[in-house]
Amino acid sequence: MRRLPHLALASTLTLTLAACGAGGGNTGDDAESADLTIWFMEDSVPETAQDWLVDEFEASHEGSTLTVQMQPWAGVVELLQTSLPDSSQTPDLVEIGNTQASTFTSVGAFSPVDDLLEELGGDSLIESGLEAGTWEGTTYAPPLYAGSRIIFYRQDLLDAAGIDVPTTLDELNEAAIELNEANPEDTDGFSGIYLASSDPKTLEGWLFTYGGDYATQHDDGTWEGTLSSPESQEGLQAAQDLMERGSEYVSDPNEAVPVAYELFNSGKIGFYSGLALKEYDIDEELWESGDAQVMALPGTDADTPGTTFAGGSNVAISAASAHQELSREVLRLIYSDDFQTMLAADAGWVPGNLDHASALEGHSAEAFQEAVAHSQLTPNTPSWGVADSAQLPLEIWTRIADGEDVEDIAADVDAQLEEILND
Repeated sequence: MRRLPHLALASTLTLTLAACGAGGGNTGDDAESADLTIWFMEDSVPETAQDWLVDEFEASHEGSTLTVQMQPWAGVVELLQTSLPDSSQTPDLVEIGNTQASTFTSVGAFSPVDDLLEELGGDSLIESGLEAGTWEGTTYAPPLYAGSRIIFYRQDLLDAAGIDVPTTLDELNEAAIELNEANPEDTDGFSGIYLASSDPKTLEGWLFTYGGDYATQHDDGTWEGTLSSPESQEGLQAAQDLMERGSEYVSDPNEAVPVAYELFNSGKIGFYSGLALKEYDIDEELWESGDAQVMALPGTDADTPGTTFAGGSNVAISAASAHQELSREVLRLIYSDDFQTMLAADAGWVPGNLDHASALEGHSAEAFQEAVAHSQLTPNTPSWGVADSAQLPLEIWTRIADGEDVEDIAADVDAQLEEILND
């Protein structure tokens, strides 16, 4: 069995934060005015929302300033490992990817905000995002926004091949395979669906929709790998069959996935999975003619959408910040009508407070909201970072695409996951 490296981050943060008494927020009094810093991630929060947040905070807190700093996704966990425990280096507030949140919520790096949740949106907050930002019953990082993959499809190609628009996931598989065989316009490099093994977040839609998962946690806290379960096996087998018979691009590298819309535009693929923002990469002529259409990933029955990976970000207050009350004021502004609406209207995200999702615009708005509402996380544990950093999900889907026996892959990976998640 291949052994994976251990993640030292959580234990390092635990020791450092315990030494400075973090976990409930810095107990020092806020100054009447202060200079605050918030870290947002690149290509995340639009400039309109950033500017509004700064102007609104500074206008309502005379003498205080708010500085927005943009951080790259690459290396952000290591950057936060260094900065969060140090009150002289920490940002006051920080955006964090939802799959990274438990690395920090589990060790007291963020301040609890349970008492603010009703003000921030209450029951309207994205459920999967709340789950990601909650640890042992306490919420530290509410959802900032969410983004799940949806399905774009070429209506003209389906019509040319005499194929109906699928309403279930089984029908989607059948339609993509039939379209792949038909190649109605005799196009070089044609594929029924674009499905690359280097894109686990799309492929997880098949695993999750059939009721499967990578692992589940028992009441005693232990984790069990569940890729061998009947539900997971059904999803993995369906994905393997689709990759073998419906997609000619299973070996595309990760760099090719973001630009696969070019294949869609040129009529080389019939079905294409992507975030809602991809609609703006699709030729406007295709939308105007009705040749481009969009839907949420179908479910196992026609009445319920499929279950996709719950992408997105959370936002939290650093427990080491000396400005807890002012940081809470910034958090309130982030969940205001104006800011949440800008996340939807200007950035195209489903905002953390779903009451403002109606501000989403474009052809994919309805499908995008459906997808987010029916999404789920990968295992919500800091140890998932070990598996993810070692690219275990990528290995799983690559092996499936290579035609290996799905039962053998599942047994192998279940054992690895149990070793990692229970370490």
